[in-house]
Amino acid sequence: MFKSMLTRRNAMLGAAALVAAVTLAQPAAAITPDEIKARGKIIVGIQGDNPPWGFVTSGGKQDGLDADIATLFAKELGVSVEFVPLEVNNRIPALTAGRVDVLFATMAMLPDRAKAVQFSKPYVANAIVLIGPKSAEIKTNADMAKFTVGVAKGAAQDTQVTKNAPEGTTIRRYDGDAASVQALVSGQVDTLGGNIFYMDRVNKARPGEFENKLEFQKLYNGACTRLGEKEINAALNTFIDKIKTNGDLKAVYDKWMKVPVPEFPEKLEGIPFAAN
Repeated sequence: MFKSMLTRRNAMLGAAALVAAVTLAQPAAAITPDEIKARGKIIVGIQGDNPPWGFVTSGGKQDGLDADIATLFAKELGVSVEFVPLEVNNRIPALTAGRVDVLFATMAMLPDRAKAVQFSKPYVANAIVLIGPKSAEIKTNADMAKFTVGVAKGAAQDTQVTKNAPEGTTIRRYDGDAASVQALVSGQVDTLGGNIFYMDRVNKARPGEFENKLEFQKLYNGACTRLGEKEINAALNTFIDKIKTNGDLKAVYDKWMKVPVPEFPEKLEGIPFAAN
């Protein structure tokens, strides 16, 4: 009898462990705008050290273009915003695990990423470039072979440098944008894969020494939610349409980008703007 009781107990414990394992393996539950409103705040994943997109000020405040856009979206929902600063590599995991409700985190809209997250309509444009010394002869992709190239690991610039660099090029991958910029200005690498706004940071550290050498890819950034979250995706798209027409996006662009708001594409191949 005692043995029978142990057998039943072990079976129950085994079943409980199986349920727990399945629960942990499941993706985060979908979130809706009504649930966010009921909670009273939206939790936003953002980059913590990548001006002008997202960064933390010396006073501890999250700032930047993405922070301003996210704050406008929170205002649209009638809630407060809580920012969770993220590195490049943990942006998508933080979303899919449910740590954040949405990403406004310099998320370049790429087909491979669209398999893991749901993009909104684009709200900002960017380009992936190679930055190098003004004195360096870099006119074609083939010229990259002569130089050591730094990139933020897992970012769009990592993908483009890896794709375009000749075989044998030395590519050094760093944990985030700030580390890769520091590698360039400190002389750890000769050149840097980045976006069009890296030059401002490089110039502040080493004025007048570097310039954009090559352009690999034009990109658009969108907000990201989890796959299948139709309501929050629809709310984001309605919001983005609104700020494009009412002047709010222009005001954010004037503040951070200091360039005109571009024309945005109606579609991007392999990247749906609306959740299925």
